[in-house]
Amino acid sequence: MTAAPGRRSSTFTRLLRHGFTDASAAERLLDSPELAPLRDDPVLLEALGGTADPDLALLGLVRLLEAQQGPGARRELLDTLIAAKPLRDRLLGVLGASTALADHLARHPDDWQALVMYEAYDLHPGVEEFEAGLAEATDPISLRVAYRRCLLSIAARDVCGTTGVAESAAELADLATATLRAALGIAEAAAPEDAALCRLAVIAMGKCGGHELNYVSDVDVIFVGEATEGTDETKAVRAATRLASHMMRICSETTVEGSIWPVDANLRPEGRNGPLVRTLSSHLAYYQRWAKTWEFQALLKARPVAGDLDLGAEYVAAVQPLVWKAAERENFVPDVQKMRRRVVENIPVAEVDRQLKLGPGGLRDVEFAVQLLQLVHGRADTSLRSGTTLDALRALAAGGYVGRADAAQLDEAYRFLRSMEHRIQLFRLRRTHLVPEDEAELRRIGRSLGLRTDPVADLHREWRRHAGVVRRLHEKLFYRPLLDAVAQLATGEARLSTEAARERMVALGYADPAAALRHLEALASGVTRKAAIQRTLLPVLLGWFADSADPDAGLLNFRKVSDALGKTPWYLRLLRDEGAAAQNLARVLSAGRLAPDLLMRAPEAVALLGDGDGGGLEPRPRAHLEQEIYAAVKRADGDVQAVTAARGVRRRELFRTAAADIVGSYGTEEQPAEADQGALVDMVGGAVSDLTAATLAGTLRAVVREGWGDDLPTRFAVIGMGRFGGHELGYGSDADVLFVHEPRDGVDEREASQAANKVVSEMRRLLQIPSADPPLLIDADLRPEGKSGPLVRTLTSYAAYYRRWALTWESHALLRAEPVAGDEDLGRRFIELIDPLRYPADGLADEAVREIRRLKARMESERLPRGADPKLHAKLGPGGLSDVEWTVQLMQLRHGSAEPGLRTTRTREALAAARAAGLITDEDAATLDEAWVLATRVRNAVMLVRGRAGDTFPTEPRELAAVGRYLGYGPGHAGDMLDAYRRTARRARGVVEELFYGAER
Repeated sequence: MTAAPGRRSSTFTRLLRHGFTDASAAERLLDSPELAPLRDDPVLLEALGGTADPDLALLGLVRLLEAQQGPGARRELLDTLIAAKPLRDRLLGVLGASTALADHLARHPDDWQALVMYEAYDLHPGVEEFEAGLAEATDPISLRVAYRRCLLSIAARDVCGTTGVAESAAELADLATATLRAALGIAEAAAPEDAALCRLAVIAMGKCGGHELNYVSDVDVIFVGEATEGTDETKAVRAATRLASHMMRICSETTVEGSIWPVDANLRPEGRNGPLVRTLSSHLAYYQRWAKTWEFQALLKARPVAGDLDLGAEYVAAVQPLVWKAAERENFVPDVQKMRRRVVENIPVAEVDRQLKLGPGGLRDVEFAVQLLQLVHGRADTSLRSGTTLDALRALAAGGYVGRADAAQLDEAYRFLRSMEHRIQLFRLRRTHLVPEDEAELRRIGRSLGLRTDPVADLHREWRRHAGVVRRLHEKLFYRPLLDAVAQLATGEARLSTEAARERMVALGYADPAAALRHLEALASGVTRKAAIQRTLLPVLLGWFADSADPDAGLLNFRKVSDALGKTPWYLRLLRDEGAAAQNLARVLSAGRLAPDLLMRAPEAVALLGDGDGGGLEPRPRAHLEQEIYAAVKRADGDVQAVTAARGVRRRELFRTAAADIVGSYGTEEQPAEADQGALVDMVGGAVSDLTAATLAGTLRAVVREGWGDDLPTRFAVIGMGRFGGHELGYGSDADVLFVHEPRDGVDEREASQAANKVVSEMRRLLQIPSADPPLLIDADLRPEGKSGPLVRTLTSYAAYYRRWALTWESHALLRAEPVAGDEDLGRRFIELIDPLRYPADGLADEAVREIRRLKARMESERLPRGADPKLHAKLGPGGLSDVEWTVQLMQLRHGSAEPGLRTTRTREALAAARAAGLITDEDAATLDEAWVLATRVRNAVMLVRGRAGDTFPTEPRELAAVGRYLGYGPGHAGDMLDAYRRTARRARGVVEELFYGAER
C-alpha cells in the first residue's frame, strides 16, 4: 500500500470517505502483517465504514488478530470475517462502539466465535439461555468472563439493529437475573451450611425489576429471608444475610477481569440503616406503618429474580395491595412531584445541561410521569401494573389515561434518550448518564444512532428536540386527559372514565372532585377560541393549582375570572403569550381568599400579572400613586365619586402588592422563591403604607374641594402612627393617625376647629362607605387623652398638652409618628415639637423604664385573647412583634438623643442602628430581626389566606397548610412550621428578657 505516492493518496481519500478521522493511522494499521490477506479487499473497508467509529473498529480488529493463538486461528477469523457478512457486521459493529468489549476480546480471543451465527432462539435470548451461558462459571473471575461473553452477543444485536432499545434493555435485565442466580449459587456453594438454614429470595427493583436495564447500572435488589423448617428465625436471618452479602460482593468487587455491576440494596426498608435481610412479616410491618410514598413508587417494579422464587412471589403478592393504595395517601401527588424536584436540585450545576437521565426533559421525567399515573389508576385497572415504562405507557394510552398522540411522542423520545444512554455506557462499560463533551465521542454516538451527515450537530439537535418534548409533556400528561374527559371533543379517542377522572382529581388534592370536573367542563367545552386557548392552558394551570394548599379554590377562581374576562381579547392573549402571567395567576388564585377577592371586584387587574404594559408587580412609588389619585379626584363629580376612585386605586394596588408577595413567596418555574424573607416584609409594609398615605391624601383633597373649594380655613396635616408611621402596615391593618391643624391668618380659632373636625368626620365616613372596595379604617386612639380627647387639635394645643400632661406611654407611641398627608410644613413642625419627647436629651429615668415594663407586662396578660396559645400568637406572644418592637423602642427612648441612627420610625432600621452603635450584639440583633420578620410574615399570611386579619395560626387544616406554603413549607409539613416558629420566638424571648426586662442570661 506504500509503493506509490499516488496510490497512497487514493487510499487516504477512500479512508476519509468511509468515515475515518485519522486516515494516516488507519493506513498504517491496514499495512500491518495481521491484515495482509485483506489489504486490497474492498469489503473490509466498506464494513469498517459502516461502524460507529471506523478508526476504533480497525484498531480493535488488529488487536484481536494479534491476540489469536497462531496463524491458523488468525486465518480462520479472517476467512470467516470475509465470508460471513453477519459476523462481519456484528464483530466490527461492537469493535467500533465499545473499547471495553474490544479489550475483552483481546484478552479472550476465542470469544469472537460467539458472534459467528445465531439460531432463531439466539435472536431473542431469555433468562434460560443466559443461565446456560453462565453455567460453567464457578468463581467470581470465571463469572465475569462468561458475563462479558453474553454481553458481547447483546451488544452485537443492539449495534447492528437486530434488536431495538427496549428489547436490548430487556435482554440486559434477563442477563442480570441469570447473573444474580449464578452469583447466589457460588455463594451457597461456598457456605452450604448457611444455605441449609434459610430460604432467601432476591427481589429485583428499579430498572432490573422493570425489565429495562442499562448496560452499566446498579442492580437494585431487596432481600427476603425465612427460616427452613426447624430452624431458629434469628439464625436463619443471619445465615441469609451472609449469603446475600457474599452474593453482592461476587458481583460488585473488582478483579483482574473487572467487576460486573454494583448490587444496591438501599431501597430496602430503612435504607442503608436497616437490616440487609428481613422476613416477609418484618417487611410488611414496615410498609404498613412507616413507609413513605416514594417507597411504594419503587415497589411498582418489584420482581422476584433469584433464590427462593416461591418466597419472592409471596413477597410481591403481599406488598402489591399496599402499592395500589399509595395514591390514597395525603399529599400523594405533591410528594411524588417534590421528590422529582429534589432530584433535579441535587444535580451539580455544571452537569444539569448534560444530564441525560436526571435533568429536565430527561429519562426520569418520563418514568416519574408514567409511575404517577400508574399509582393513581392502577388500583382499579390491573392492565396498568407493568413495571416496564414503555409497556405501562402503552397501556395508559390504550385505556385513555394518556392521550395517544402524547404517548406516541413520549415513547419516541424515551427510546431515543435510552439509545443515547446505551451508546454512552457501552463505550467504556462505565456507569454514566452524562452526555460527553468530547467531539470524537459525540461523533461516535451520533453515527451509532444512524446520524451520518453531520453526526455531532444532528445528535445535539435530536437530543434537544426529544428532551423538549419530554419537558413539555411530562407534567401535562397527568392533566390533559382530564380535559378530554369533560370537553367532549373528537370521537375515536379513548377517554378517562368519570370514575378515573375523579380518582385523578382526588390524587391531585381536590376536596370536591365532582365540582372540579364541572368547572373543567365549563372551561374546556366548545369550539370557541376561548375554549381552545383554555384547553391549552389548563393542563399547566391544573399542575400549578395542585402545587397549592387549595386546588379547589384555584380552579373555581380561575373559572370566575375567565367568565368575567373570557370574551376580552387581551385577557386570552395575556395568558397565552406572556410567559409569567398564567403561572402568576395560578399562584394568586390558589393561595388564599384576599387576592382573589380583590381581583374579582375588578378582574381587569389580571393585566398586572403579565410582563408587559400592565405595569408588572413592582409596587408603585408613593408620588406616582398620589399623582394618579389627585387626577381622579380632580375629574370626579363630588367627594363621594372622588373617594370611590381613590379607593379603586387602593384596591388595585393592594392586589398588585398581594400578588407580588405571593409570587415572591411561592416562586415560579423561571424565578425561585425570594430567599430574603425580610425583603418581602419590607416590600409589603412599604407598599401598603405608601398606598394608605396616598389614599388619605386624595381623600383629604376631595373633602376640602367639596366643602371649601381650594383653601381650607386652617392648615391641616395627618400624622401616621404605629405601623402606619413605621412603614410596616399589613394587609389588614387600620391606619393609626393623629390629626393636627393650625388656623390660617385672620381665621377665628373656633371656625378653624369646626372645619378641621368636619374634615376628619368626612374622611372617616367616605373611606367606610359600603362598596366593592375594601374599607380603610382610621384609628385616632393614640391621640392625647385617648378616646376621651378631641379628634383633632391645633399645634399649639399639642404643645401645651405634651408640655404639661404627657405620659410615658405617649412618648413611647410618638416614636412612630411621621407626617403622611396634608400640609407638609405643619407636619414638619409637629415632628420638631415631639422630637424632644421621644428622644429625651437625658434618656429615660429609671422610673420611666419601670413604667414601660409594667405596661408591657399588663398588656401581655390582659390583651391576649382567651384560649389562644401564647407561644403561637404572632403579636402578643413571647418573642412576637410586641416583644421585639418594645425592646427596640426602649433603646430608642434611652439612646435616641445621642445616636442619630436610632431616630427612625422603622423597627428593622432602628434595630440595625442599635447594632451599629454597639447597644446590642450582632447575634442578638439577628435573633430579634428573624423573629420580627417571621411574625410579620405570619400575620400577612393569615390575611392572605383567610381574607381577614389574625395574629395566630389558623386551626383549619387547609388554611394552616396554605400559611405553611406561603412560608416555604411543603405539603404535610405544617407541624415543622409551627415548631420552627416556636423555636424562633423562644430564642427572641430570651433576648427580650435580658434587654427589655433586665434579666440575667
